[in-house]
Amino acid sequence: MFSLPVYPCPDYLTLALLACGAVLLDFWLGEPRRWHPLVGFGWLATQVEKRLNPLARQAQGSQYLSGVLGLCLAVLPIVLSSVLLMQLSFWLALSLHLYLLYFAIGHRSLRQHGLAVYQALQTGQFQQAQRATSYMVSRDVEAIEPVSATIESVLENGNDSVFGALFWFFVAGGPGALAYRLVNTLDAMWGYRTPRYFYFGWAAARLDDVLNYIPARLTAMTYALLGHTTLAWQSWRAQAPFWDSPNAGPVMSAGAGALNVQLGGRARYHGEWHDRPRLGTLTTPIAEDITRALQLVSNGMLSWLIVAVLIGASAYA
Repeated sequence: MFSLPVYPCPDYLTLALLACGAVLLDFWLGEPRRWHPLVGFGWLATQVEKRLNPLARQAQGSQYLSGVLGLCLAVLPIVLSSVLLMQLSFWLALSLHLYLLYFAIGHRSLRQHGLAVYQALQTGQFQQAQRATSYMVSRDVEAIEPVSATIESVLENGNDSVFGALFWFFVAGGPGALAYRLVNTLDAMWGYRTPRYFYFGWAAARLDDVLNYIPARLTAMTYALLGHTTLAWQSWRAQAPFWDSPNAGPVMSAGAGALNVQLGGRARYHGEWHDRPRLGTLTTPIAEDITRALQLVSNGMLSWLIVAVLIGASAYA
């Protein structure tokens, strides 16, 4: 029988069943509408950044160390507290494993955002579709092409908010999923290549790259196996190296190939047009491809849970 020795943790079958429970909780409840833990964490991260990254010191190389310190101050106390709480009771540990993965995963929210764009397009509300897409991507609203932008976001966030959280849960239980989600949030807040964050946010961005390295490739593999496999492998191999993100490249290229659509291309961010590499095939995506992308993520998540349960059950064979 396998177990995680760092803190009270169930065997892997129980861990897999807890993952199924957390996914069901997310399906039933979705993200908290009030008192969302990430809102509190966002406030904490903002206060840490204000104190460690004052205007007078921004855009200086010395901010590398301040960024490392800020990352540690924002993440380690919370994660270590969850580990310590798990020492108190086995049943408390089980509950925390369940809740922390529920907190870290965002499958229902991803579906809701994607379907909001799809439904707006179905009713001919193009500007509403652009506005709904802007909640998922950081592009200029009036320049958004909602179909391709939404599919890109669904594929990339499938890794960030579903598969990455599941991977670290299976590796290190609830605290692993918690640490992954907090670092991912800091990357979203600090990981910009602007004068303010170029040095300070480096540590959060690089750690997020490290934590996502294996999950991103497993996600890409999942998309490939559940879609047009040959096209996905070809797109991944030929196109991923040219994408600016080492993890988003494999995920989005494999996902585009799996769906047999073309993604990437020109996009406008903060008033500036960026010529991004083309991903996938030559087929222009249509609104129905949004639902196909959402289904690809859902099927992948279900596959991961089934495999995890089978691996856990094999320990008793």
